[in-house]
Order: sequence, then structure tokens, then C-alpha cells
Amino acid sequence: MSTRMDTIRARLMETFTPLECQLEDESALHAGHAGAASGGGHFRLRIISTQFEKQSRINRHRLVYDCLDDMMHKEIHALAITALAPSEV
Repeated sequence: MSTRMDTIRARLMETFTPLECQLEDESALHAGHAGAASGGGHFRLRIISTQFEKQSRINRHRLVYDCLDDMMHKEIHALAITALAPSEV
């Protein structure tokens, strides 16, 4: 696992105390893509947290983006998010 993934996962764990946090690096699937040339990775996230209860999908995504804000567009080029509340699982 890369240091970048370790950092992302650590921030998510600290911020959301998730019941589940699956983070996948899909950067290899995007080789040659313009965003990949800048060094930013492509990631897929599935996260389940009580903090997402009664939050809209947009608000959940905003919370995740806020958590990783300084990494966005530098170390993270693309992030596909599935953010769920425990009641939705």
C-alpha cells in the first residue's frame, strides 16, 4: 500500500470513525489519462459511518472532500465515493 493511500485512509478513519472503509487505487486503470500525468491518483472509496445518517448524498461527498481537501487535485485527481450510513447497509 502506498504512503498516499495510508494518508487518505488515516484521515478518513480519524474524521469518520467508519464501520467500514474500503479504499482502492485505480490509478493503473487510467494510465495515459491527462490527470494521471500530473501525478494525481484515481481512487474508489466505500465508507460507512454514523456521521452520514440523515445526510444527503451531496453533503456526504462534501464531508469526504473537506477531509481530504489539501490532497485534492495534487495527490488525488479523481475520487469515486460511495458514502453510506449504517442504516443503509
